[in-house]
Amino acid sequence: MTSSLDPRSVLGRIVLILDAFEVEDHAVGLSELVRRTGLPKATVHRMCQDLVAARLLSLSPAGYSLGRGLFELGLRASVERVLLEVAVPFMQDLYARTRETVHLGVLDGDEVVYVSKIGGHRQVSAPSRVGGRMPLYCTAIGRVLLAHCDAATVDRILSGRLIRRTARTIVGPGLLRAQLDRVLGAGVAFEYEESSAGIACIAAPILGADDQPLAAISVTGPTSRFRPAEHVDPVRAAAIGVASTLARRLRLNPR
Repeated sequence: MTSSLDPRSVLGRIVLILDAFEVEDHAVGLSELVRRTGLPKATVHRMCQDLVAARLLSLSPAGYSLGRGLFELGLRASVERVLLEVAVPFMQDLYARTRETVHLGVLDGDEVVYVSKIGGHRQVSAPSRVGGRMPLYCTAIGRVLLAHCDAATVDRILSGRLIRRTARTIVGPGLLRAQLDRVLGAGVAFEYEESSAGIACIAAPILGADDQPLAAISVTGPTSRFRPAEHVDPVRAAAIGVASTLARRLRLNPR
């Protein structure tokens, strides 16, 4: 996540410190936070103390970590909370049918952010995790969101830097644009070892009344056993079910 706040302001510095934590972090030392933020050591130390007092950070002998207070605040985010309440039962049904990892992701800038993940004991080893981010262009869940974005957003992303994550990652703007056209026609997107070797994925969009993407749902499995094309109907049905339930809840409770 990036912020447009002025890093010279108090709020800008707080956001800079919080944003310095990565998904894989368990604890980050003061010196490392200073390196990541570029802020003076005394400033980082003082602000981290205040954030610990506010329960937005936790402090252990190993260093700082994001605090439980942030988690509690996140659960109050009304849009994501309602989305999870509606989507999780459909995700559970999809997992019961496929026995493969099910993701729920939302669009945030040029990336997809995973907000929920359901998988069993044999779930595939994938780079995704709740709260994590992945590029739109090389994941099925990202591509299905991108396909439903406005033309200016698509043009900006396809004209930007497209990094090849595996030998099979498609980075040619023309090829990607053709794929997005196919996604719009089929209502689903596929991925075969483009974000990580050994995994395949199918995703469908959760669209609002204006056909704008609210989120997307996907199923991911290892290429050794998972055949995405065999799961088009259940994945698409789950996405439609989430969208219709969200619309019904909005009609009943518009605020």
